Amino acid sequence: MRGFVTDPAGQAGLRLADDLPEPEPAAGEFLLEVRGYAINPGEVGLIARRPNGWRPGQDVTGVVLRAAADGSGPPVGSRVAAVVDWESWAERVAVPSGWAAVLDDRVSFAQAAAIPCAGLAALRTLRYGGAVLGRDVLVTGATGGTGQFSVQLAVLSGARVTALVSGPQRVDLARELGAHRVLTSLEDDTVGRFDLVLDGVAGPTVAQAARRLKPEGTLVVYGGGTGSTVEPRDLYLNGVANGRLILGFIGILPHETKGEDIAIVADLVAEGRVRPLIGWQEDWTRTPDAFDALAKRAIRGRAVLLREP
Repeated sequence: MRGFVTDPAGQAGLRLADDLPEPEPAAGEFLLEVRGYAINPGEVGLIARRPNGWRPGQDVTGVVLRAAADGSGPPVGSRVAAVVDWESWAERVAVPSGWAAVLDDRVSFAQAAAIPCAGLAALRTLRYGGAVLGRDVLVTGATGGTGQFSVQLAVLSGARVTALVSGPQRVDLARELGAHRVLTSLEDDTVGRFDLVLDGVAGPTVAQAARRLKPEGTLVVYGGGTGSTVEPRDLYLNGVANGRLILGFIGILPHETKGEDIAIVADLVAEGRVRPLIGWQEDWTRTPDAFDALAKRAIRGRAVLLREP
């Protein structure tokens, strides 16, 4: 079986191997023929930290080749979007039944590949804000892989959404996603205050965003950047009382509802209410090229790789 493995000598630290073992699904897993996947920004740095021969890949979409032995999950022939712990950048992969969502025929494999990790993170971070109808929500990294979904889901939930982008070249795109206001900086005093901040950038942005919270506001930090420092005075000197700071890889837990949550976003895509922003779409053999482009921050939205059977 063909699939990507880590290799320090390869482009972007990857090598397309042709001698990988076939997956051996557990009782509660089904066998998936991979038709596409997306690269998450965090995986760019992860590759360099993994041992030679490790098999990357979390997001995946494809067709069920063999149903789970215990009767759970989708039947043979189903088109699905799913998330796995690793090893999805290959021709076939074993997928836990509860980590997949059956796709509507209106959702393409390219769209489906863009959904899993980013859609999970966007949906689950937004839930920390509770009912956001009429509330002010700030989304940082708003045209990135997860931020694009955060903006659209918050708008659908009735929030007044402000998008923070890295430069003027991304302003129009953030507006197309539905943001009511677009900023390139949080330093201006006219920025205002927010009930909920969804931060996928990390770094200095975290402290800046903390100072923009309303009393009892919530700041959710899911980005993997470095240099983030928030001191208590960033909150109480700016009138934030009983505020919440939530850190972590929000999309990972709980495991048991991953498939259900992916389905929520996928169904919105099918209905045309959410539009995955795909900034790179190529054959899966070009995965190292996509990695190089992501490292240069040259991709707006998701980097999607597709595979023909």
